[in-house]
Amino acid sequence: MLFIDNATVEKVLDMRSCMDALEVGYRDLARGDAIFRPRIDVYFPNETPDGYYRWGTMEGASRSLGVFAIRMKSDMLTWPDGKTEEKYCIEPGTYCGLIMLFSTRNGEPLAIINDGILQHMRVGGCAGLGAKYMARDDAKVVGMIGSGGMARTYLQAFNLVRRIDRVKVYSPTKAHREAYADEMSEKLGIPIEPVDTPEEAVRGSDIVSACTDSLHPVVEDLSWVERGAHLTTVRATEWPMEVLKLASPTAKLGRNTLGVLDEGMQRIHGSASYVAGQPDEQARIPNPIEDVYQGNYVSLVDLMVGNAPSRTSPDDITFFINSGTQGLQFAAVAGRVYSMVKERGLGRTVPTEWFLQDIRD
Repeated sequence: MLFIDNATVEKVLDMRSCMDALEVGYRDLARGDAIFRPRIDVYFPNETPDGYYRWGTMEGASRSLGVFAIRMKSDMLTWPDGKTEEKYCIEPGTYCGLIMLFSTRNGEPLAIINDGILQHMRVGGCAGLGAKYMARDDAKVVGMIGSGGMARTYLQAFNLVRRIDRVKVYSPTKAHREAYADEMSEKLGIPIEPVDTPEEAVRGSDIVSACTDSLHPVVEDLSWVERGAHLTTVRATEWPMEVLKLASPTAKLGRNTLGVLDEGMQRIHGSASYVAGQPDEQARIPNPIEDVYQGNYVSLVDLMVGNAPSRTSPDDITFFINSGTQGLQFAAVAGRVYSMVKERGLGRTVPTEWFLQDIRD
């Protein structure tokens, strides 16, 4: 069994490999050869007056890759001023997210993987697939709202599927957007312009991506959106709900796969959640109305295999809700990472027998 840290993941995983793995997983899903469970969170009140503890998991398996994965994360949460979600493990600046990977062929535990790099890559890779199957073929200008890790992987993925020749980036902190522009321009060889408002990032852009931790819409006026634009998001809260009327067709990655919630479950920030605590404690958790997309949507898988059309006109505005199949994404990308790490003799070996026992459960 291997322990694979973020530095090792970064050595082997590039965006093309990530997107290739995701396509394998999604085509398995279309054939009935893959499965996933969407994210479920458990909230438990902690000892702070303004925070909560959250445990989150998601799972998936792919026949072609022969693996099952569960991604687990342990977070201490706060919501400063109810505007953003801040999290840490033990102390600010450290985080705990792990992927456990198993063989579906003999049940063997294969690896424990830090999720940091892989998390950013799989989300960006899926956004790239959304652009591949939904953005106009001649899309070349990207408007990016946000300048963190997701904004970096999203742009890498867009650049793989379209001939991007200009990027505008907005982030509330000027130094952050300028650093993003310098770094990503050098990395991708694309002119990137820091702009002072979200409106400047959105207007004139063929692909608009919101990659923030905001609990409220960061695109305040949908009249900024150009005809024919492709829109996407990290958090459901980043766009006003009216965007659903603007977009035609609208693609959704199966957030409605849970169907009716189990007894005791509720939705928080769009995820199915179990919440403990007294009423005054539960009231700490902000849950804006913008985070639940109601209705039925074309899925990315249907677009990929030709079971649904993408655009009917170059003027269509498409909106990709990058959510729902996270468990399968982790299985697909973690499975690919494990194979590449094994091939290159990387990772740290952990005795498999530590994880086996001779007592039947």
